[in-house]
Amino acid sequence: MTSLIDTLDTLTRPAAPALVQPLEGGAVRCLACAHRCLIKPGRRGVCQVRSNHDGELRVPWGYVAAAHADPIEKKPFNHFLPGATAFTFGMIGCDFHCGYCQNWVTSQPLRDGFDLDSYMIQRVTPEQLVQQAKRCGAQVMASSYNEPLITSEWAVDVFTRAKREGMRCVYISNGNATPEALRFLRPHLSAYKIDLKTMQDKHYRQLGGVLQHVLDSIRMAHELGLWVEVVTLVVPGFNDSVDELWEAARFLTSVSPDIPWHVTAFHPDYRMRDKGFTTQSHLLRAAEIGQEAGLRYVYAGNLPGRVGSLEDTFCPSCQTCLVRRSGFYVLENAVTESGACPKCGARIPGVWR
Repeated sequence: MTSLIDTLDTLTRPAAPALVQPLEGGAVRCLACAHRCLIKPGRRGVCQVRSNHDGELRVPWGYVAAAHADPIEKKPFNHFLPGATAFTFGMIGCDFHCGYCQNWVTSQPLRDGFDLDSYMIQRVTPEQLVQQAKRCGAQVMASSYNEPLITSEWAVDVFTRAKREGMRCVYISNGNATPEALRFLRPHLSAYKIDLKTMQDKHYRQLGGVLQHVLDSIRMAHELGLWVEVVTLVVPGFNDSVDELWEAARFLTSVSPDIPWHVTAFHPDYRMRDKGFTTQSHLLRAAEIGQEAGLRYVYAGNLPGRVGSLEDTFCPSCQTCLVRRSGFYVLENAVTESGACPKCGARIPGVWR
């Protein structure tokens, strides 16, 4: 029986020149994520899916492990084409190992040593994937389910064809990016959702990352002109202290008070089943902190119908309700085609049409 890793090794292509640095002795430096793995011949990066074959960095290409059409609000994006259908695709692997990962079946099988059923690896070309998205009526092509940074070459090939069909393209990512990767992606991406998992570096290291790398990615993505939204999954006893939430909100405000901040509810999953569920009061407190810190657009998620107006978008100038939502569904969108409040004319940051 062919193992998962053997199957995946048949579905690769050479890395994009912008995402690899050749070194002496046939080694390479991978630049796809902030680990910047030094990979010797016959070895793999932290993600396990970018590997050195005889001095050439090989990267994932030509398959998906998940593909699905759903509302853009599920990503979540609240200021990017509200109500649009996003066709989301993902591969295998991740450069983090978060104990509460909700996509662990596709992100962690190589690290955990279990094989997926063969039917989950669907061989497909970029053209076929885009045609599937068109049949679903998608206006957005999204890379998610596993960490898209480590499969950026594949995403760019898909996005190039999607853009020719008039679609916008987005990343749903942990934000463990490099400047090289962000510059490689910029011509193809319109928006970037980044998880800000914690403001404690020791906790980030438990998840497999470094806090500063994520903070730098948020700032650089914004400076490059990508539409950025940030999500913090509020995990009881892990990142939900008042001080930490204040620190996260202040950082985002320092980048731009117009960055939407989604504080979302945790439920026990994968290897973190000892924590309790995030309560309504947890989310309301986090949202209040974000608003008090100066963020103009703060949303509470994963508890539809239980967080009041924190699902909706309001004009910060006149407080008119502009976009009314229930869970992942848009009930009303009053933002004008020029991206303004119809009552007072204030510009509402985002991509609205």
